[in-house]
Amino acid sequence: MAETLDIIQLRTFVAIDECGGFGRAAVALHMSQPTVSQHVRSLEKRLQQPLVERDGRRARFTLAGEKLLAEARRILAVHDEALARLDVTRARTIVVGSTETAAEQILPELLGTLRRAFPDRQVQFHIDRSTKMTDAVTKGTIDLAVVLDTGSTVAGVEVGELPLNWYASPSWQPPGHGEAVPLVAYVEPCGMRQRALQELGDIGARVDIAAESGSLEGVIAAARAGLGVAVLPTAGRAPAGLVVRRDFPDLGRIFVRLITRRGLEPDVEQAALASLDGFFAVRRHIHAVSA
Repeated sequence: MAETLDIIQLRTFVAIDECGGFGRAAVALHMSQPTVSQHVRSLEKRLQQPLVERDGRRARFTLAGEKLLAEARRILAVHDEALARLDVTRARTIVVGSTETAAEQILPELLGTLRRAFPDRQVQFHIDRSTKMTDAVTKGTIDLAVVLDTGSTVAGVEVGELPLNWYASPSWQPPGHGEAVPLVAYVEPCGMRQRALQELGDIGARVDIAAESGSLEGVIAAARAGLGVAVLPTAGRAPAGLVVRRDFPDLGRIFVRLITRRGLEPDVEQAALASLDGFFAVRRHIHAVSA
């Protein structure tokens, strides 16, 4: 009997790449991290070669793992398309992505709108950085996503703008004359980080990256601990334990865009656009962009 590859294990393997690690894949797939690891080990046993290896505290794909990743995506695409053709009566889950910085304020209204518009469909959320959201929408694993864009470089519909502000602990003291500004930032790539470096460079300030994190929680925690000043968009109240610093250069605004996968039903996209238009319309301190 010919060897076969398990669809569920392949989906887990792809999720590790798209979510950025075993832990995040486990959360996205609603399974335990040991189960994710077991799926990888089963695939390695089936293919008789290592697919993932440790690089310090991180895991990275081997050459064989990268090859399997490409094949897995093709297999899953064909598999899911076949299911869609054979099960036309099934109400498909709407998968919505959002950046962490927009999630707390924007997602509740978007969730309410989609549930009212499509009561027979489940709505699932995926929260990550804008770059990962954009990739996931392109691959079709997420239906639509709310992302941030500092320079009009992201495709999609611009639905609004958010002001960018400097944030620090209330007890934080700025550096003295000639001293470097300690910056707390997201790891690259990050448009907000580049905006901060550019603005500080324009006034001749030296910058030290005092702390960096791949998550909003990490950036806020480092700034709250007094390690430096951070740049964050404002969609409502300031993060707990932080205050806006007005003694730094103006950072301007950041675009909010809605991106959708190819083939998404027009009524789903229009419902999401209506929700986002409503969110920005009732908030005077942020800008709405008319369609």
